Amino acid sequence: MFHALFNSLSGLFSFSKSLDVVSNNVANMNTPGFRGSDAFFENLNGGRGTRIDGEGVRTSSGDIRQTSTPTDLAIDGNGYFVLRDAQGRFYYTRAGQFRFDENGLLIDSATGYEVMAINSQGNLQNIDLDDYRTLEPQATSTVRMTGNIVPGVAVTNVGSIQIYDPSGGMHTLTATLTDNSAVTPGSYLVEVVDETGATVGTGEVRFETDGTPASGFNSLTLNLAYGGATQTVSLDFGTPGAFNGATRLTGIAASLKAQAPDGHPLLGVTGLSFDDQGVMQLIYSSSEKREGPQIALATFPSDSALEMVGGRLIAGTSVAGREIGRPGAGSLGHIAGSSLEMSNVDLNQEFADMIIIQRGYQANSRVMTVSNEMIEQLYNSTRGG
Repeated sequence: MFHALFNSLSGLFSFSKSLDVVSNNVANMNTPGFRGSDAFFENLNGGRGTRIDGEGVRTSSGDIRQTSTPTDLAIDGNGYFVLRDAQGRFYYTRAGQFRFDENGLLIDSATGYEVMAINSQGNLQNIDLDDYRTLEPQATSTVRMTGNIVPGVAVTNVGSIQIYDPSGGMHTLTATLTDNSAVTPGSYLVEVVDETGATVGTGEVRFETDGTPASGFNSLTLNLAYGGATQTVSLDFGTPGAFNGATRLTGIAASLKAQAPDGHPLLGVTGLSFDDQGVMQLIYSSSEKREGPQIALATFPSDSALEMVGGRLIAGTSVAGREIGRPGAGSLGHIAGSSLEMSNVDLNQEFADMIIIQRGYQANSRVMTVSNEMIEQLYNSTRGG
């Protein structure tokens, strides 16, 4: 009877502890990246009751929800984000609630730990936005001429040709094409001047009878010097024999124009995002985009053996045997940008577990009551002797 009393007492303690686990799961049902746990019961040797042997982390993924924050990241598949604290210790999480701090480092919003990227050598490094805030000026190297020149027109002018020098300064050029067909059929003499009126290039372009640029006469070189720096720009009229540049055709209106496909001033980053490979995409203008670091992911031999610390982090001896990789490589999942993985807690399962816990606690309480009544009856029976 006394064994029954202590057995039921151990059952009360164990079911109470199991309810603590369920309550923690329910309390964190909206915590991003939270993994629910299950309490495991263990029988004590010699029929001495039960106890909680430990807790197991549920390995299923939570639902992915979109957000409006570009640094919110979710993993669609296997893997964990890698975090590093100020002492160099590593932690792992499914909660991609990240932001850039005042120093430009991408950190975990809850802990302040740095989010790790993986470089080309496979080593971990932090993600520093300061390295990408500006895009250095780029000098223009090519100006492409497109559109049609009407045969017989003596002079064709193309103005507002914008180019950039090596320091990022903008200059406006004007090209003048003078019909030279009286000397050479399909020939034009070209002169290019800048905004000061200085001539920066001269030459000749020719067109075949089919209206396409002639080989050897389809481009000329402009020589510029601004701020003490020299610069050459190719004025390209198109591929010989092709209609991908300037043309000389009858029956088509004049439409010759020029555009520089490269070159820009000093640009600041105007937006960023992460693609499905975890690579940071930086936007500086409508035509200027660059790639930044790539998010690192970690995997472990057994997710079920991992232990949560600090609510949504994984650390300690349970992370032995980790492997670091790139999103989308091997068994690792892809990255969902502007998204968060929510808790994997299933309320239906938690409510069912609570019913079982309640019935188990009630049954153990009943055993304790019966044991007490039997002991009391035994004591009462000895009084009559």
